[in-house]
Amino acid sequence: MTVTADVRDTVVALRREVCALHEQLTRYALVVWTAGNVSARVPGHDLLVIKPSGVSYDDLTPDNMVVCDLRGRVVEGEHAPSSDTEAQAYVYRELPEVGGVVHTHSTYATAWAARGEPVPCVLTMGADEFGGEIPVGPFAVIGDDSIGRGIVDTLRGSRSPAVLMRNHGVFTIGATARAAVKAAVMCEDVARTVHVSRQLGTPLPIAQADVDSLFDRYQHVYGQQKDPR
Repeated sequence: MTVTADVRDTVVALRREVCALHEQLTRYALVVWTAGNVSARVPGHDLLVIKPSGVSYDDLTPDNMVVCDLRGRVVEGEHAPSSDTEAQAYVYRELPEVGGVVHTHSTYATAWAARGEPVPCVLTMGADEFGGEIPVGPFAVIGDDSIGRGIVDTLRGSRSPAVLMRNHGVFTIGATARAAVKAAVMCEDVARTVHVSRQLGTPLPIAQADVDSLFDRYQHVYGQQKDPR
């Protein structure tokens, strides 16, 4: 498979977007060193754009983003892709509505993942963004599609765009890569606040009917327009 002329402009634009979105991971302190990544589906094609493996965030450029097929094989790029590529390719194959995937090791959310404990829905922000608790996925090894299978099995049919993969970290999905980055930022904020709340006492749950109402309003009414970004 190659990047054909009809998709060239789209790939160039996605290289720029995916590169720029990595700045948000460092801006919100969701990653350290070279950990974490953002990827985006190439609409209408069995391709994705993803961060190269082991390259410093300061050295990321649109040109060193890697284009892969949906089996994780490199189609275009001079670097090896992220070690999460096969896992994320599996997500794109199985969940066609997903246009972006993000992986972080953000401190508070990953602490919940280390305990294998979902973040309970005790904040309106949790209801708005996640539609309930932030679920925990199974432990899985890095380097093949095992993590992807755990992500899909956990999130398929769930309203949450985030999953805490046990003993590992956070994976988020979205209709776009930008939406997946937003979910990663919100996941860490909710995980941090709920953690602090538990140090003070027992957080109060939100009734399911109110969770449903909050989620519906935020997803369909809040903001200037129905924009998945």
